[in-house]
Amino acid sequence: MNTKPSLKPNNPLFSSGPCPKRPGWNLSVLSDAILGRSHRSKKALERINKVILLIRETLDIPSDYHIGIVPASDTGAIEMLLWNLLGEKSVDVLAWESFGNDWVKDIVNQLKIENTRVLTSEYGDIVDLSKVDFNNDVVFTWNGTTSGVCVPNGDWIEDDRKGLTICDATSAVYSMDLPWYKLDATTFSWQKVLGGEAQHGVIVLSPRTLNRLESFKAERPIPKIFQLMNKSSVNKKLFLGNTINTPSMLCIEDVLDSLKWVQKIGGLKKTIEFSNKNLSIVEKKIKESSWLDFLAKEQKTRSCTSICLKVKSALPETINQDILKNNLSELLKYLEENNIAHDISSYRDAPVGIRVWGGATVNYKDIDILLDWLEWGYHEYIKKEK
Repeated sequence: MNTKPSLKPNNPLFSSGPCPKRPGWNLSVLSDAILGRSHRSKKALERINKVILLIRETLDIPSDYHIGIVPASDTGAIEMLLWNLLGEKSVDVLAWESFGNDWVKDIVNQLKIENTRVLTSEYGDIVDLSKVDFNNDVVFTWNGTTSGVCVPNGDWIEDDRKGLTICDATSAVYSMDLPWYKLDATTFSWQKVLGGEAQHGVIVLSPRTLNRLESFKAERPIPKIFQLMNKSSVNKKLFLGNTINTPSMLCIEDVLDSLKWVQKIGGLKKTIEFSNKNLSIVEKKIKESSWLDFLAKEQKTRSCTSICLKVKSALPETINQDILKNNLSELLKYLEENNIAHDISSYRDAPVGIRVWGGATVNYKDIDILLDWLEWGYHEYIKKEK
């Protein structure tokens, strides 16, 4: 496509975190926020509990699972669980992109868990899931935000496992179908598919996980913001809205709006449908791209949220790598300056390419238009040799 596109995306925001707000969002949705009050006041607790209730309802989380809002986004949530839960059993930790590798470093270098087995693969691949040992605790990301590679489903997780499954699901929740009975300890941040604000994490714990917390005491210091226990018992107040530290009531009000939006449009089924539609648009058009292809090597592991595209392998053979990177930088600069697309560069550790957020708050028509601009950009910027 050499012709310059005549249309621009209605919303040029495609960031993979924090992600675009829901359609129609404006500042007025924050007008009822509980400001200038203690987060432990009755009114504030009612708001926080409403968030927990709507998360349970919209994700269809089992009634005997516990949901809590915790500090420091998804990173704080997953590290809270690693620090509290690991050590009783051997560990299998799976990694195929940057954040999974961060959890490897936590477990191997920081916690120094004995008998840890690290299963890794390169960007675009996924580990051999058939080799996972469920006699061990298993730590994994459901969706690789920086590689665009996700587990295909939960069928590989054994029902009668001896260990716990600890899942970082931050860029999967609300866009992928999560089998909760397969997941013992799950984390996410509402800044992803819900388009909420940063710095708040969510933990979802099964009865098996609560049993572990009360039967096993990790022989390590637990910082205050990671503490799930009150002496020898789980701190149940955390799951009733009594957060460990002070939450932003503005963020609470904002995510309440997001959750009500999910309900209004038809619930989880609809948010998954929106995300899959976004992926299907990319799958259809990328076949004709002059320079881009999916980073994920298998169709069944392609993410519908963090859609990662790599430069076709033949291109670096015809264009010097440094020139290619510079040309891509110039194209991205043009797209930002002209309000066509913001924040679509690949993650800093990932192969050179494009990353487009396909979560439910993004309209498929905007992705469709963006892909036309990327094809135009190949002819105007990418293939130039100087």
